[in-house]
Amino acid sequence: MAKTKKRAQSRIKSKPSGFNPAGHSMNPDREQGKVDLRGAPFARDRSTIKRLQMYRNQKAKRDKHGKILRPMPFQSKLSPGSVARVEPNQRWFGNTKVISQNALQRFQEELGAAQKDPYQVVMKQNKLPVTLLSERAKTQRVHLLDTESFDSVFGPKRTRKRPKVPTGDLESYAQRVADTQEKYEPEKDRDLVRDAPDVREGQRDWVMAAGQSKRIWNELYKVIDSSDVVVQVLDARDPMGTRSEYVEKYLKKEKAHKHLIFVLNKVDLVPTWVTQKWVALLSQEYPTMAFHASLTNSFGKGALINLLRQFGKLHSDKKQISVGFIGYPNVGKSSVINTIKTKKVCKVAPIAGETKVWQYIALMKRIYLIDCPGVVYPSGETDTEKVLKGVVRVELISSPEDYVPAVLERVRPEYMRRTYGVGSWTDCEDFLERIAKRTGKLLKGGGPDVNTVSKQILNDFQRGRIPYFVPPPGCGTAKQADEAAAAAAETAESAAAGSSESQPGSSDAAAADEGADESEGGAVTTGAIAAVSQDLSRVRTDLEFEGDDDQPLQQEGELYVSDGEQDEDESDADDDETMQVETRPAADATPKNKRKAAGKKRKLEDDDEEEGKKQKKTAKQRRKEERDKKTKKIGSNFYDVVNVKNKNRNRIKPKSPNVTPGKRNQGKTQGKKGKRTP
Repeated sequence: MAKTKKRAQSRIKSKPSGFNPAGHSMNPDREQGKVDLRGAPFARDRSTIKRLQMYRNQKAKRDKHGKILRPMPFQSKLSPGSVARVEPNQRWFGNTKVISQNALQRFQEELGAAQKDPYQVVMKQNKLPVTLLSERAKTQRVHLLDTESFDSVFGPKRTRKRPKVPTGDLESYAQRVADTQEKYEPEKDRDLVRDAPDVREGQRDWVMAAGQSKRIWNELYKVIDSSDVVVQVLDARDPMGTRSEYVEKYLKKEKAHKHLIFVLNKVDLVPTWVTQKWVALLSQEYPTMAFHASLTNSFGKGALINLLRQFGKLHSDKKQISVGFIGYPNVGKSSVINTIKTKKVCKVAPIAGETKVWQYIALMKRIYLIDCPGVVYPSGETDTEKVLKGVVRVELISSPEDYVPAVLERVRPEYMRRTYGVGSWTDCEDFLERIAKRTGKLLKGGGPDVNTVSKQILNDFQRGRIPYFVPPPGCGTAKQADEAAAAAAETAESAAAGSSESQPGSSDAAAADEGADESEGGAVTTGAIAAVSQDLSRVRTDLEFEGDDDQPLQQEGELYVSDGEQDEDESDADDDETMQVETRPAADATPKNKRKAAGKKRKLEDDDEEEGKKQKKTAKQRRKEERDKKTKKIGSNFYDVVNVKNKNRNRIKPKSPNVTPGKRNQGKTQGKKGKRTP
């Protein structure tokens, strides 16, 4: 019998199938404790190895019979012939979440009410069923390809359209021709040859297209896209005229997640009651704040910064938020940023078009400001309105005397007499000639320089040296009130149309804290803050108004925000500081001396309370006093302690008993040059 050779048994213990004992870096089954990292922070995990294997794109390894020995990466591990099975559970075929129709309707009503309120903001918008609540599909026009496909119009199976034949026989056709000849109007026939008129409208001046170039609009869209909060700066003299309705519609429709607020700048150029009326009117649509841009005597600075801090708290998930300032040219966007920053960080000038490109400014570590050039949306504004709004530079206008009559129509005659010292005038030309003779602006031969005087008047009107304002609806003259009411009605209609088309998202106010999650009954998660109001009695008006223009403020109880413009340094303030709101009664009509006496009495009472509080100290105060009493190691100046260059700085010079001060040095310490007595 032949001898058989018995193979030696393997000393390696049997391991589970599919386990690879190799220690390669591409082996997910290797022992993590024995991996040589070679300077890497951690070893590759299974997902990283699979991703790297995918990059290799290797093929499956087969034997000569075609059987797969090593499959391709990310291939099924099931053996051939097996079928993947799903657990027979009823949860796979049931509804995941159910809500009743009444709860959905109630939720939709609450969401709509929160959107209409300018001082509420919808929280956690990503968790809301926007597709169920949005009704845009009902008002949206049907897509053309859904109603008429390409094959039904141009394909081989297209349906032939019957021609529209208005007449069926010759008699009806003749009757139709006769009716058309009776209704013929030669004035509307453009095919007739007419003589050219003697007077033709001249070409529009190129400067009237200021603020409408493609480059300026690109800057505006960059600022809007980069901003979380958009601040539209308005001129307090004409808020509706400097308001961009196109931008508001665009933000509501395309950027519903961005917040929009109004800043009514230049409140020092209008009476205080006018500012109060406009703030109350504009606050019904968006949060509105009165502001006076000045590095030395500003108003509304602290309240605006506190409002921006609340927006920062609202977006707590972001590292920082950006606040973009937009508006018409020459409304004071750069001046507002300089006032908030308390130093000149943006280039400013009393003319339009000084800001050319957008600019980033860091207010604090979580809030950044963006300055934007002035943009004018092409609308039905006349050239006169653009000049008086400050959109166009006066020195670039070819005939400035054509716009002075509009100034005389808008400004009261007594204001013009007081400003320029002119008694009376018959027409615009007489007015310009009188001012030219009074100021000495004459041409060769003694003729008045009407062009220079017209530019001076337009510059004074744009820069606020002439008292003028557009009264709110229901105030002022009948003509001005009707114009303001019409402008306000058009703006309200456009805003309502934009809100009906916009998706449910965020409203345009700030919220300090997030609300609770929406309940099963359909409650809307919103955050709300108190209406931001200001003590408008502190506004200093630079111009003097007379007659009906000078009216007192309305005496109503309001919420006032402590500004603190002069006392606090906002650049170093903490970001977590919230807005301090104090409830104060309306400004009473008591004399100033009584109010001062009441203030002194209140101060004495506060001092007595503080003395009573000082007697009782808390444990925290006692520990603080103990820490203050302990000696602390404080660093000192090196040159004061170390004897540099062998100089004894603390050496006291001895005084000689024989030295007496002279006449010039009496009462002073005597040095080396003192006179000695004989």
